[in-house]
Amino acid sequence: MSESQTPSLSVAPGTSAPEAGTHRTPAIELSQATVTFGRGKQATPALSSTTLRVQDGEFVALVGPSGCGKSTILRLVSGLLRPTTGAVIVGGREVAARALRVGMAFQNPTMLPWMTIEQNIMLPLKIVQPYKASYRRERKGAFRDKAHALLAQVGLKGFAGKYPWQLSGGMLQRANLCRALIHEPRMLLLDEPFGALDQFTREELWGILQDLWLAHRPTVLLVTHDLREAGFLASRICVMSARPGRILDDSPVDFARPRTVPMTFEPDFVALNQRLREFIVSARAGAAPVEAH
Repeated sequence: MSESQTPSLSVAPGTSAPEAGTHRTPAIELSQATVTFGRGKQATPALSSTTLRVQDGEFVALVGPSGCGKSTILRLVSGLLRPTTGAVIVGGREVAARALRVGMAFQNPTMLPWMTIEQNIMLPLKIVQPYKASYRRERKGAFRDKAHALLAQVGLKGFAGKYPWQLSGGMLQRANLCRALIHEPRMLLLDEPFGALDQFTREELWGILQDLWLAHRPTVLLVTHDLREAGFLASRICVMSARPGRILDDSPVDFARPRTVPMTFEPDFVALNQRLREFIVSARAGAAPVEAH
């Protein structure tokens, strides 16, 4: 498919779009994973049997109606939640088999107010191996330099000594991205990190996140309700059904990078958003998914 074409949304439910290199061990693999909360009459199925494969360095967005299991998938991948049935494999091993180096960013930055921005950003280096062992020795040297370099990359040069309450919401989310990346995670899990921000700040941060991903190439799983955001950032978009969630469609996004905000108003991009919206409207109504034309 050429870069000027809108990606098709006709992949079979619960499968991944074919791509080069699928013979490699996936960075993330959900194999018929289900999640049910509670037992007996109180049981609430949150995720239907779901299979998802994400290759190393991919940027995958999960979209769908509220409560469809998007954040549940993030929790499975991070190891915060175990599947009721099925398996979750990360880096070739079950999630529970070892500690994973994962970066996470949420809608609320959750910076510690008594720490400076620099100290907040370096916090993962204090608790995650192999950095933990050398934190005392490097915190005023190499680790500080690393934090300052990331801050400069997101436009926060000179703000390392400020406290969270001295920064705007958009600035805090920039710092939050630095904290998520400072320990060089193999994987970045993002749960609506820009959802609380105004549109112009969100669009600015899309560009910053894209630049960070292009520079560091972590495997990224993004949960978002913003279809433009998904199209701008992701290399693949998975559309999920209403609860209990399952993947209705998994398709590539082949627009050229680096992507720009003006691109999101071009006809092919608008057509992609409309097709995604039709899937989600059908999912919310419990109807059969809309086929792409």
